[in-house]
Amino acid sequence: MPLSMVLLADETLKIVGIGLGLLLLLVFALMVFKYFNLWLQCITTRADIGFVSLIGMSLRKINPKVIVQSKIAAVQAGLKMETRELEAHYLAGGRVTHVVRAMIAADRANLPLDFRIATGIDLAGRDVLDAVQSYVKPRVIDCPDPARGSDFLDAVAMDGIRMMVKARVTVRAALSKLVGGATEETIIARVGQGIVSAVGSSQTYKEVLQNPDRISKAVLQNALDSQTAYEIVSIDIADVSVAGVKDVSNVGALLEAERAETDKKMRQAEAEGRRSMAVAQEQEMQALVQENRAKVVLAEAEIPRAMADAFRSGNLGVMDYFRLRNIQADTEMRRTIGGDAGGEGKAPQG
Repeated sequence: MPLSMVLLADETLKIVGIGLGLLLLLVFALMVFKYFNLWLQCITTRADIGFVSLIGMSLRKINPKVIVQSKIAAVQAGLKMETRELEAHYLAGGRVTHVVRAMIAADRANLPLDFRIATGIDLAGRDVLDAVQSYVKPRVIDCPDPARGSDFLDAVAMDGIRMMVKARVTVRAALSKLVGGATEETIIARVGQGIVSAVGSSQTYKEVLQNPDRISKAVLQNALDSQTAYEIVSIDIADVSVAGVKDVSNVGALLEAERAETDKKMRQAEAEGRRSMAVAQEQEMQALVQENRAKVVLAEAEIPRAMADAFRSGNLGVMDYFRLRNIQADTEMRRTIGGDAGGEGKAPQG
């Protein structure tokens, strides 16, 4: 091979090598420029995230800024978190920033919240930060929920008086039961059921009005927050009234008047029922009288036949017959004189 060609090949290799070196230097410069600020933050805050780890996050399609800021916040708050755990939670689709903020809030409030539990709550779709905040600052839930179109619970005491009750339930999140625990709707339903049952077991509506705290105490004894994501702190009766008379000053007088009117209608209905029974019984008696009269007529119709049989058998003579006729005529005359010419018991004419 000629010497000129060898020299040309050497020059080409040198140019290619210089180009590759410049390219690598450019890539390195870009990486340094891109991650230098994050790396410097990690160095100054002792977040313990190296430059190579930052490049590896980009290769794994992880936002390094989110991991670095979360790790710095945890370190500054005195919490120990592994960078790999944060990366794993990010790759699983979790909200790393929310979890770290929740861990910091729980630590400040002296709540025993483990990182694995926090990430599990976050991956389950719950807002772990909101759960910690609701534990520190309990929430108040209206029962029933006005958003469902009902402002009061409708309950009936044992004396038949309808009561309208509204309660407020103070709850706080149960961090250990957030995964798989029932939601607020279950709390509202259980509290509503307990209030209706407590009112229904009251002898009169006066007991409910005098001691509304009896209702809340009875409801709290039933452990309504079991298998839910919340812990019931208290149940307070916000409003209780008799249905339909909320704006009346003298509820007792109005209810007594309504009860008297109801009793009057009931007595009238009972009297009308007894009158109807009496009329029906009278009609039955009249029908019975007519039936008995028919039996008497049938019995009287047998008398001539019996007399004829008596004549044929010789048990009745002609003179006996005429004496019977005289007695009948005498009886008819006496009835006529006594004003009972059309009376009963008249013997048939033979």
